[in-house]
Amino acid sequence: MTKYHLSLQLLILFQFSSIISAIRKDIGFEQSRSCRNTVQGRYLLSDDNGYVCDALSVDPPSRCCPENGLRFSCQGCNLVSQCCNSYEFCVSCCLHPSRTQEAQVLKVKIAKPSTAAVSYTSVFDFCAGRCRHNSESVVHENAYRSDFHHCFSLPSNSSGANYTQLEARLGGINVVIGKQGESCDSVCKSNGQSCVLNKLLVLNQCDVMQKYMSCKGGCLASIGTDQPAEVVEDAPRHLNPGACLYTRTQSLLSCDGSLWHTRRLCPCA
Repeated sequence: MTKYHLSLQLLILFQFSSIISAIRKDIGFEQSRSCRNTVQGRYLLSDDNGYVCDALSVDPPSRCCPENGLRFSCQGCNLVSQCCNSYEFCVSCCLHPSRTQEAQVLKVKIAKPSTAAVSYTSVFDFCAGRCRHNSESVVHENAYRSDFHHCFSLPSNSSGANYTQLEARLGGINVVIGKQGESCDSVCKSNGQSCVLNKLLVLNQCDVMQKYMSCKGGCLASIGTDQPAEVVEDAPRHLNPGACLYTRTQSLLSCDGSLWHTRRLCPCA
């Protein structure tokens, strides 16, 4: 074999290798997806990307719902109380970044005696756990208060509740203490404003109420359409005079509720 033929073969081999290399660089391999999901649903599932789908639509290898389905859906949810009538939609709604702040929920302790010192490790863990086990949605420890018993709101007075963030949500709101027996509709109207229903949820926190009211009798969980409120000093003893009251049944939050023995804390705008 002459030097010319050898050089020609080497040149052809080099060019062919370059072509193969270029082809291999252009080949794209689909990155594998992997999801966590709520598993327990008989008909529906929610994955950690916020998608909801029926159990038969889940991709078996990845355990993900199709990405063309419902995402961050609040179907069957009350956004004031942050409670839903479906576990899967509760998780999906909770996962929306505008509703659940990661920095806030990672401080919340898991409400189990055996793991009392353990916090949630992700927003999905919080939503999946909170929507399933929420003491504020039950009465007498074994019965639900309403059909909307899957709730993702932060526990009242939890260590994860960030006061600064709560105050930020009151931007543009005039917080007014009403007269004895007066509804928030009436309180705000007398100031030339209207009651903002969804801001009652922000005021329905002990640390916020204590900023505006004395709460000399403490801060107590209660049930009523007049809350958040403070019991007047001359109320009967069994009504806990001087106590601030917040409701655990957040679906009852109302602008028109009133009780003669309380003064309401009202969000007006």
